[in-house]
Amino acid sequence: MILLHNISQLLTLSGGPQRGHALGNLSIMPDAAVLIDGERITAVGSSADLLSAYPSAELFDAHGCVVMPGFVDPHTHLVWAGDRAAEFELRLQGKTYMEIMAAGGGILSTLKATRAASLEQLIEQSYHRAMQAFNYGTTTLEAKTGYGLDIETEIKQLQAILELNKMGPLQLIPTFMGAHAIPPEFMDDAPGYTRFLCKEALPAVKSWWQEHAPHQSLPFVDVFCEVSAFDLAQTRAILEHAQSLGFPLKLHVDEFENLGGASLAAELGAASADHLVKTSLEDIKQMAASDSVAVSLPGTPFGLAQNQYTPAKAIIEADGLLALASDLNPGTTWNESMQFIIALACRYMGLTPAQAIAAVTINAAAAIKLENQVGSIEVGKQTDLLVLNVPDYRQLGYRYGTNLVSYIFKRGKLFSIG
Repeated sequence: MILLHNISQLLTLSGGPQRGHALGNLSIMPDAAVLIDGERITAVGSSADLLSAYPSAELFDAHGCVVMPGFVDPHTHLVWAGDRAAEFELRLQGKTYMEIMAAGGGILSTLKATRAASLEQLIEQSYHRAMQAFNYGTTTLEAKTGYGLDIETEIKQLQAILELNKMGPLQLIPTFMGAHAIPPEFMDDAPGYTRFLCKEALPAVKSWWQEHAPHQSLPFVDVFCEVSAFDLAQTRAILEHAQSLGFPLKLHVDEFENLGGASLAAELGAASADHLVKTSLEDIKQMAASDSVAVSLPGTPFGLAQNQYTPAKAIIEADGLLALASDLNPGTTWNESMQFIIALACRYMGLTPAQAIAAVTINAAAAIKLENQVGSIEVGKQTDLLVLNVPDYRQLGYRYGTNLVSYIFKRGKLFSIG
């Protein structure tokens, strides 16, 4: 057993996901301690009480610093090959994301590189990104496919996610996103590709998964419901078919246009709807009345030099569940740091540091249906903890461009950062 003690502020975030104006309840314990036994948290209390109760425990002195749950990143595109630095330059010259995509760039550019890459190359490139995310404090991360858009490459991406998860220390939660864009083979035939996904791809993925990961839950299925991708009817068809096969659901919605995807997420009981930049008030209310989490990706409008972000305050007023994620991807926001996402959310979405912290821990865990395992510091939960090198949690959000994490406990194993 290891006893972390002399903690200035222990951010427990106990009590489950936080709705509406409850967002930001960090349940702070001053001068606190945490007892861990392997992968599980076994006691939480004052330093004096736990030092007295467990005199034989191995001691870890936090030296008067903050201890908090590991960050949960519930939306990334971790696994890809190549880069799109040239497109970044095009955007600076005035080209829009959708214009670049229509000209064969964007997702289709990464598709070519990812299809051409071997499994080993995908794992090698993605591992570096995974370790960057981990070193900045992300202990659990959702990872999507979606840069193959054919069965062979999509399964290759899923295989890479499984292998990276085995390598650790970062815990990966897989998502199949064959519905990320329309591939060249189905250009101008979104209905045909929708039928292909339903009749061929989804059954093939389920069969492969049950053979290669029989003891793991099926991956999420995600759809990009957007102009130039999948309309609302196509999105519904894919998701309903996925749901009939037993897949849990997620959605990309309202990044550029409000198509009603957020209300569809609520209707179908999706774990989350993500982006939500152009979402209407009615769609926000529909989501808030459900258990679907609204996941904001502030790195994306920042990466695109746009000035409109997820209407966080409207989601809070509607009593919704709000989370934050990085949207790590090669085209719009190659950023592995959830600390930077907190800083963006504070500046451009009006969140307080406490609200942003709740949105990247317990609420982010709910967006991948792991709120009972990670995202807070409570007895029985997984030992995923961060030791910051500051005495006050408000340094998160206030400071950016630096790493405030000095130690990470992942499933009870200690990692020194720096």
